[in-house]
Amino acid sequence: MIQHQFIERDSGRVVTERLLGDRMVRLLYHGLRENTAALFRVLTSSWSSHILGMVNFDRPVRSKSDFLARCGIDLSECLDPPGELNTPRKIFERRIRYSECRPMPTESGVVVSPADARVLVGSLHKASLVFLKEKFFSFEELLGCGNTIWHGAFAGGDFAVFRLTPDKYHYNHTPVAGQVIDFYAIDGDYHSCNPTAVIAVATPYSKNKRVVTIIDTDVSGGTGVGLVAMIEVVALMIGDIVQAYSAEGYDAPQQIARGMFLQKGQPKSLYRPGSSTDILIFQEGRISFAGDLLDNMRRTDVVSRFTQGFQKPLVETDIRLRSLLGTARAYSESGRPQ
Repeated sequence: MIQHQFIERDSGRVVTERLLGDRMVRLLYHGLRENTAALFRVLTSSWSSHILGMVNFDRPVRSKSDFLARCGIDLSECLDPPGELNTPRKIFERRIRYSECRPMPTESGVVVSPADARVLVGSLHKASLVFLKEKFFSFEELLGCGNTIWHGAFAGGDFAVFRLTPDKYHYNHTPVAGQVIDFYAIDGDYHSCNPTAVIAVATPYSKNKRVVTIIDTDVSGGTGVGLVAMIEVVALMIGDIVQAYSAEGYDAPQQIARGMFLQKGQPKSLYRPGSSTDILIFQEGRISFAGDLLDNMRRTDVVSRFTQGFQKPLVETDIRLRSLLGTARAYSESGRPQ
Protein backbone atom coordinates (compact mmCIF):
# COMPACT_ATOMS: atom_id res chain seq x y z
CA MET A 1 0.00 0.00 0.00
CA ILE A 2 1.35 3.43 -0.95
CA GLN A 3 1.76 5.84 1.95
CA HIS A 4 0.58 9.42 1.90
CA GLN A 5 2.60 12.07 3.69
CA PHE A 6 2.23 15.79 4.29
CA ILE A 7 4.29 18.53 5.95
CA GLU A 8 3.21 19.95 9.27
CA ARG A 9 3.58 23.68 8.81
CA ASP A 10 4.22 24.71 12.42
CA SER A 11 6.98 22.16 13.06
CA GLY A 12 8.22 21.32 9.54
CA ARG A 13 7.81 17.60 10.29
CA VAL A 14 6.98 15.10 7.57
CA VAL A 15 3.92 13.19 8.77
CA THR A 16 2.49 9.94 7.43
CA GLU A 17 -1.27 10.33 7.28
CA ARG A 18 -3.60 7.65 8.56
CA LEU A 19 -6.25 7.87 5.87
CA LEU A 20 -9.56 6.96 7.49
CA GLY A 21 -11.57 4.45 5.46
CA ASP A 22 -8.68 4.02 3.02
CA ARG A 23 -9.46 0.37 2.24
CA MET A 24 -13.09 1.17 1.55
CA VAL A 25 -12.10 4.06 -0.73
CA ARG A 26 -9.63 1.92 -2.71
CA LEU A 27 -12.29 -0.80 -3.12
CA LEU A 28 -14.86 1.77 -4.21
CA TYR A 29 -12.64 3.62 -6.71
CA HIS A 30 -10.48 0.79 -8.03
CA GLY A 31 -12.92 -2.10 -7.75
CA LEU A 32 -16.57 -1.13 -7.98
CA ARG A 33 -15.99 1.94 -10.15
CA GLU A 34 -14.14 -0.08 -12.78
CA ASN A 35 -16.28 -3.22 -12.66
CA THR A 36 -19.72 -2.29 -11.30
CA ALA A 37 -20.47 1.22 -12.48
CA ALA A 38 -24.15 1.21 -11.47
CA LEU A 39 -23.37 0.27 -7.85
CA PHE A 40 -20.57 2.87 -7.78
CA ARG A 41 -23.07 5.57 -8.79
CA VAL A 42 -25.44 4.50 -6.01
CA LEU A 43 -22.70 4.57 -3.36
CA THR A 44 -21.60 8.09 -4.34
CA SER A 45 -25.17 9.41 -4.33
CA SER A 46 -26.79 11.79 -1.82
CA TRP A 47 -28.87 8.97 -0.33
CA SER A 48 -25.90 6.67 0.33
CA SER A 49 -23.80 9.51 1.70
CA HIS A 50 -26.56 10.41 4.16
CA ILE A 51 -26.93 6.80 5.36
CA LEU A 52 -23.17 6.31 5.74
CA GLY A 53 -22.98 9.55 7.68
CA MET A 54 -25.66 8.46 10.16
CA VAL A 55 -24.06 5.04 10.68
CA ASN A 56 -20.58 6.46 11.23
CA PHE A 57 -21.31 9.68 13.13
CA ASP A 58 -24.55 9.45 15.11
CA ARG A 59 -23.78 6.52 17.39
CA PRO A 60 -22.47 7.28 20.91
CA VAL A 61 -18.69 7.12 21.29
CA ARG A 62 -17.77 4.09 23.41
CA SER A 63 -14.38 5.30 24.56
CA LYS A 64 -14.22 9.03 24.02
CA SER A 65 -10.64 9.40 25.25
CA ASP A 66 -9.41 6.77 22.78
CA PHE A 67 -11.46 8.31 19.95
CA LEU A 68 -10.11 11.81 20.65
CA ALA A 69 -6.54 10.52 20.89
CA ARG A 70 -6.82 8.71 17.54
CA CYS A 71 -8.17 11.85 15.89
CA GLY A 72 -5.79 14.24 17.64
CA ILE A 73 -8.63 16.47 18.89
CA ASP A 74 -7.88 18.94 21.69
CA LEU A 75 -11.00 19.46 23.79
CA SER A 76 -9.38 22.38 25.62
CA GLU A 77 -10.02 24.47 22.48
CA CYS A 78 -13.76 23.83 22.59
CA LEU A 79 -16.48 26.20 23.72
CA ASP A 80 -18.98 23.46 24.54
CA PRO A 81 -18.64 21.35 27.74
CA PRO A 82 -16.75 18.10 26.94
CA GLY A 83 -19.55 16.01 28.42
CA GLU A 84 -21.95 17.20 25.72
CA LEU A 85 -19.66 15.99 22.92
CA ASN A 86 -20.76 12.34 23.10
CA THR A 87 -21.08 11.37 19.41
CA PRO A 88 -18.66 11.71 16.50
CA ARG A 89 -21.08 14.20 14.88
CA LYS A 90 -21.07 16.49 17.92
CA ILE A 91 -17.29 16.24 18.18
CA PHE A 92 -16.77 17.06 14.51
CA GLU A 93 -19.27 19.94 14.64
CA ARG A 94 -17.59 21.41 17.72
CA ARG A 95 -17.11 25.13 18.16
CA ILE A 96 -13.71 26.45 19.26
CA ARG A 97 -12.22 29.57 20.82
CA TYR A 98 -10.81 30.57 17.46
CA SER A 99 -9.71 34.09 18.42
CA GLU A 100 -7.33 32.57 20.98
CA CYS A 101 -6.52 29.20 19.40
CA ARG A 102 -6.28 30.32 15.75
CA PRO A 103 -4.74 33.83 15.84
CA MET A 104 -4.93 35.77 12.58
CA PRO A 105 -2.42 38.14 10.95
CA THR A 106 -3.54 41.73 11.38
CA GLU A 107 -2.39 43.16 8.02
CA SER A 108 -5.32 44.20 5.81
CA GLY A 109 -3.89 42.69 2.60
CA VAL A 110 -3.41 39.18 4.01
CA VAL A 111 -5.49 36.23 2.80
CA VAL A 112 -5.97 33.54 5.45
CA SER A 113 -6.79 29.85 5.43
CA PRO A 114 -10.55 29.18 5.56
CA ALA A 115 -10.11 25.91 7.48
CA ASP A 116 -7.92 23.55 9.43
CA ALA A 117 -6.87 21.52 6.41
CA ARG A 118 -4.14 20.18 4.12
CA VAL A 119 -3.52 22.61 1.30
CA LEU A 120 -2.13 22.62 -2.23
CA VAL A 121 -1.88 25.77 -4.34
CA GLY A 122 -1.87 26.07 -8.11
CA SER A 123 -2.44 28.24 -11.14
CA LEU A 124 -4.66 28.19 -14.22
CA HIS A 125 -2.02 30.17 -16.16
CA LYS A 126 0.15 28.07 -18.48
CA ALA A 127 3.25 30.16 -17.84
CA SER A 128 3.05 29.64 -14.06
CA LEU A 129 5.48 27.37 -12.23
CA VAL A 130 2.49 25.88 -10.40
CA PHE A 131 0.26 25.35 -13.47
CA LEU A 132 -2.20 22.60 -12.52
CA LYS A 133 -5.11 23.10 -14.89
CA GLU A 134 -7.72 20.34 -14.66
CA LYS A 135 -5.81 18.19 -12.20
CA PHE A 136 -8.35 18.69 -9.42
CA PHE A 137 -11.24 20.34 -11.24
CA SER A 138 -12.52 21.62 -14.53
CA PHE A 139 -12.45 25.37 -13.95
CA GLU A 140 -15.58 26.22 -15.95
CA GLU A 141 -17.54 23.25 -14.61
CA LEU A 142 -16.52 24.01 -11.01
CA LEU A 143 -18.02 27.52 -11.18
CA GLY A 144 -21.08 26.26 -13.05
CA CYS A 145 -21.54 26.10 -16.79
CA GLY A 146 -24.41 28.59 -16.62
CA ASN A 147 -22.31 31.25 -14.88
CA THR A 148 -20.01 32.22 -17.74
CA ILE A 149 -19.51 35.75 -16.36
CA TRP A 150 -17.22 34.26 -13.70
CA HIS A 151 -15.33 32.11 -16.23
CA GLY A 152 -13.90 35.27 -17.76
CA ALA A 153 -13.29 36.99 -14.44
CA PHE A 154 -11.13 34.14 -13.10
CA ALA A 155 -9.46 32.93 -16.32
CA GLY A 156 -5.73 32.40 -15.82
CA GLY A 157 -6.03 32.94 -12.09
CA ASP A 158 -4.60 31.11 -9.09
CA PHE A 159 -6.23 28.71 -6.67
CA ALA A 160 -5.83 26.85 -3.40
CA VAL A 161 -7.38 23.46 -2.55
CA PHE A 162 -8.01 22.69 1.14
CA ARG A 163 -8.67 19.06 2.06
CA LEU A 164 -10.50 18.72 5.38
CA THR A 165 -10.02 15.27 6.91
CA PRO A 166 -12.77 13.80 9.15
CA ASP A 167 -10.98 14.75 12.38
CA LYS A 168 -10.72 18.44 11.52
CA TYR A 169 -12.75 21.33 12.92
CA HIS A 170 -15.60 21.52 10.40
CA TYR A 171 -16.46 25.20 10.35
CA ASN A 172 -15.25 27.21 7.36
CA HIS A 173 -14.20 30.80 8.02
CA THR A 174 -13.98 33.74 5.64
CA PRO A 175 -10.50 33.96 4.04
CA VAL A 176 -10.92 37.61 2.99
CA ALA A 177 -12.97 40.68 3.82
CA GLY A 178 -15.34 41.94 1.17
CA GLN A 179 -18.85 42.13 -0.22
CA VAL A 180 -20.79 39.11 -1.50
CA ILE A 181 -21.74 39.78 -5.13
CA ASP A 182 -22.98 36.29 -6.00
CA PHE A 183 -24.00 33.16 -4.12
CA TYR A 184 -25.41 29.92 -5.55
CA ALA A 185 -25.48 26.14 -5.12
CA ILE A 186 -24.71 23.47 -7.74
CA ASP A 187 -26.05 19.93 -7.40
CA GLY A 188 -23.77 16.95 -7.90
CA ASP A 189 -22.26 13.74 -6.54
CA TYR A 190 -20.58 12.87 -3.24
CA HIS A 191 -17.13 11.61 -4.22
CA SER A 192 -14.54 11.06 -1.50
CA CYS A 193 -11.71 13.58 -1.14
CA ASN A 194 -9.24 10.82 -0.19
CA PRO A 195 -6.15 11.32 -2.44
CA THR A 196 -6.75 7.92 -4.06
CA ALA A 197 -10.25 8.97 -5.11
CA VAL A 198 -9.09 12.38 -6.36
CA ILE A 199 -6.53 10.75 -8.65
CA ALA A 200 -8.92 8.01 -9.83
CA VAL A 201 -11.79 10.33 -10.84
CA ALA A 202 -11.00 13.03 -13.39
CA THR A 203 -11.65 16.52 -11.92
CA PRO A 204 -13.81 15.18 -9.03
CA TYR A 205 -14.33 18.49 -7.22
CA SER A 206 -16.25 19.96 -10.14
CA LYS A 207 -18.57 16.92 -10.16
CA ASN A 208 -19.58 17.06 -6.49
CA LYS A 209 -22.38 19.10 -4.93
CA ARG A 210 -20.99 22.52 -4.01
CA VAL A 211 -21.77 26.06 -2.92
CA VAL A 212 -20.13 29.05 -4.62
CA THR A 213 -19.64 32.46 -3.00
CA ILE A 214 -18.13 35.30 -5.05
CA ILE A 215 -16.59 38.05 -2.89
CA ASP A 216 -15.46 41.48 -4.11
CA THR A 217 -12.54 42.51 -1.91
CA ASP A 218 -11.79 45.76 -3.77
CA VAL A 219 -14.31 47.64 -1.64
CA SER A 220 -13.95 49.86 1.41
CA GLY A 221 -12.66 47.71 4.26
CA GLY A 222 -11.88 44.82 1.90
CA THR A 223 -8.69 42.79 1.58
CA GLY A 224 -7.81 44.29 -1.82
CA VAL A 225 -7.14 41.03 -3.64
CA GLY A 226 -9.77 41.39 -6.36
CA LEU A 227 -12.66 38.98 -6.81
CA VAL A 228 -12.41 35.75 -4.82
CA ALA A 229 -14.48 32.64 -5.47
CA MET A 230 -14.93 30.44 -2.39
CA ILE A 231 -16.27 27.00 -3.32
CA GLU A 232 -17.36 24.63 -0.57
CA VAL A 233 -17.50 21.05 -1.86
CA VAL A 234 -19.31 18.14 -0.24
CA ALA A 235 -17.76 14.69 -0.12
CA LEU A 236 -18.55 11.11 0.88
CA MET A 237 -20.57 11.11 4.15
CA ILE A 238 -21.01 14.90 4.08
CA GLY A 239 -24.75 15.49 4.33
CA ASP A 240 -24.92 19.24 3.97
CA ILE A 241 -23.19 22.62 3.97
CA VAL A 242 -24.93 24.91 6.45
CA GLN A 243 -24.33 28.62 5.86
CA ALA A 244 -23.93 30.28 9.27
CA TYR A 245 -21.98 33.55 8.98
CA SER A 246 -21.37 35.24 12.33
CA ALA A 247 -19.73 38.66 12.66
CA GLU A 248 -18.87 37.93 16.28
CA GLY A 249 -18.15 34.52 17.80
CA TYR A 250 -20.83 32.10 16.64
CA ASP A 251 -23.61 34.54 17.56
CA ALA A 252 -26.66 35.23 15.39
CA PRO A 253 -25.60 33.04 12.43
CA GLN A 254 -26.89 34.28 9.06
CA GLN A 255 -27.50 32.74 5.66
CA ILE A 256 -25.09 34.16 3.08
CA ALA A 257 -26.79 36.57 0.68
CA ARG A 258 -25.79 39.01 -2.05
CA GLY A 259 -24.85 42.43 -0.71
CA MET A 260 -23.56 41.19 2.68
CA PHE A 261 -20.18 42.44 3.85
CA LEU A 262 -18.07 39.60 5.28
CA GLN A 263 -15.37 40.31 7.80
CA LYS A 264 -12.18 38.27 7.45
CA GLY A 265 -11.64 35.25 9.69
CA GLN A 266 -15.24 34.85 10.86
CA PRO A 267 -17.29 31.62 10.81
CA LYS A 268 -19.05 31.30 7.45
CA SER A 269 -20.43 27.76 7.17
CA LEU A 270 -20.43 24.30 8.68
CA TYR A 271 -19.82 20.97 6.99
CA ARG A 272 -21.81 18.08 8.35
CA PRO A 273 -19.21 15.45 9.41
CA GLY A 274 -16.94 13.52 7.12
CA SER A 275 -14.21 14.71 4.79
CA SER A 276 -14.72 17.70 2.54
CA THR A 277 -12.93 20.32 0.44
CA ASP A 278 -12.69 24.11 0.16
CA ILE A 279 -11.39 25.74 -3.03
CA LEU A 280 -10.42 29.39 -3.37
CA ILE A 281 -9.96 30.90 -6.84
CA PHE A 282 -8.29 34.28 -7.31
CA GLN A 283 -8.09 36.55 -10.33
CA GLU A 284 -4.90 36.55 -12.36
CA GLY A 285 -2.04 38.41 -10.72
CA ARG A 286 -3.87 39.33 -7.53
CA ILE A 287 -2.28 37.03 -4.91
CA SER A 288 1.21 35.93 -3.89
CA PHE A 289 1.07 32.63 -2.02
CA ALA A 290 3.21 32.16 1.10
CA GLY A 291 6.69 30.96 0.18
CA ASP A 292 6.74 28.01 2.58
CA LEU A 293 3.61 26.53 0.99
CA LEU A 294 5.23 26.72 -2.45
CA ASP A 295 8.53 25.27 -1.19
CA ASN A 296 6.81 22.41 0.62
CA MET A 297 4.69 21.53 -2.41
CA ARG A 298 7.76 21.02 -4.62
CA ARG A 299 9.65 18.73 -2.25
CA THR A 300 10.72 15.38 -3.71
CA ASP A 301 11.64 13.68 -0.40
CA VAL A 302 8.02 13.33 0.76
CA VAL A 303 5.79 10.43 -0.31
CA SER A 304 2.57 11.89 -1.73
CA ARG A 305 -0.15 10.07 -3.64
CA PHE A 306 -0.74 13.31 -5.54
CA THR A 307 2.90 13.32 -6.67
CA GLN A 308 2.60 9.75 -7.88
CA GLY A 309 -0.78 10.27 -9.53
CA PHE A 310 0.03 13.52 -11.36
CA GLN A 311 3.74 12.82 -12.08
CA LYS A 312 4.99 16.05 -10.56
CA PRO A 313 5.86 17.05 -6.98
CA LEU A 314 2.61 17.88 -5.16
CA VAL A 315 3.03 17.78 -1.39
CA GLU A 316 0.37 19.11 0.96
CA THR A 317 1.02 21.37 3.93
CA ASP A 318 -1.09 21.02 7.04
CA ILE A 319 -2.35 24.57 7.57
CA ARG A 320 -4.25 26.04 10.47
CA LEU A 321 -7.45 28.02 10.23
CA ARG A 322 -6.92 31.82 9.90
CA SER A 323 -3.17 31.46 9.29
CA LEU A 324 -1.34 33.10 6.37
CA LEU A 325 -2.20 31.76 2.90
CA GLY A 326 -0.91 34.67 0.84
CA THR A 327 -0.85 38.43 0.38
CA ALA A 328 -2.50 40.80 -2.07
CA ARG A 329 -0.29 41.99 -4.91
CA ALA A 330 -0.02 45.74 -5.39
CA TYR A 331 -2.35 46.92 -8.14
CA SER A 332 -1.85 49.93 -10.40
CA GLU A 333 -4.54 52.42 -11.45
CA SER A 334 -4.61 50.78 -14.88
CA GLY A 335 -5.85 47.58 -13.27
CA ARG A 336 -2.64 45.60 -13.90
CA PRO A 337 -0.49 43.95 -11.20
CA GLN A 338 2.68 45.86 -10.39
